[in-house]
Amino acid sequence: MAKSFIQAGYQQQSAATSLARVLVVDDELTNLRLMGDLLSPYYEVLIARSVAEARDVLQKQIPDLLLLDVMMPEVDGFSFCRELKENNDTRNLPVIFVTALHDETDELKGLQLGAVDFIHKPISAPILLARVHTHLELKRRTDMLEQRTLIDALTGVGNRRAYDLILEAEWRRLQRKQSCLSMLIVDIDQFKLYNDCFGHRQGDECLQKIALVLSNVISRSSDQLTRYGGEEFALLLPETPLKGAVAIGERAMQAIRDLNLPHAPDTYHSRVTVSIGVACLYPSDKASPETLFLNADEQLYEAKNAGRDRICFHPE
Repeated sequence: MAKSFIQAGYQQQSAATSLARVLVVDDELTNLRLMGDLLSPYYEVLIARSVAEARDVLQKQIPDLLLLDVMMPEVDGFSFCRELKENNDTRNLPVIFVTALHDETDELKGLQLGAVDFIHKPISAPILLARVHTHLELKRRTDMLEQRTLIDALTGVGNRRAYDLILEAEWRRLQRKQSCLSMLIVDIDQFKLYNDCFGHRQGDECLQKIALVLSNVISRSSDQLTRYGGEEFALLLPETPLKGAVAIGERAMQAIRDLNLPHAPDTYHSRVTVSIGVACLYPSDKASPETLFLNADEQLYEAKNAGRDRICFHPE
């Protein structure tokens, strides 16, 4: 019965869930093997035999779903769930308790702590697979809706809200890792005059072309491009020292010059150009994400005052 259920309910959808990552935390090796064998044909399965091991896993990668035993030595599942929900990096991680406890008050406690479901031991293969699939699908849909709220409708890159979220998350992550974070603020020179001359429709097309060029300049998945507002774009470059960030800025400036877009007749430059401010910091408690932005913005101001079409950077 379990085999037919799996074949009917999951093989058809394996392509959509093949990349989903499930972390299983249980101090019993038999339970880890059982759940791992059931889930591994459909998901990437990570395992941990204690909360300490689970913390190590979460430091490296956040899974899409957590299957968590309640009764474990040293730190129990309830305490760990509370810890996860108090952490900004893991508070949205769906937690399913897998437990031998059957008391209603225990289940209510887990739900109040933020768990999304309970699976009771002994484990039923169809129930386990159905619950995991359901909550991964809910998470996928939630993520899609969240993603839509983070995309700039005109350019297709991240919007201001995305910028705020990414900067905050990268600041915390790199503070733990003791690594640097660079920022480029890119501003289209005299864009108001461009709009006044060519009209807002062509202005929108200009913004789209600039966004495409900037997105092609960055190559790592960790690098993020957002539209900060109006004609300003922000590039966040984790673990990129100042020299590397300036080099990316120079490539971006040249690529925009190569577009050879005519500017308004009464502007300083005959072709569309950009000014770029660059800053790099090692995140710490002594500064804030806003400090990085202010440093880059100060350099953008310097580039504008110096005649535009140039890059200025804040010394490390």
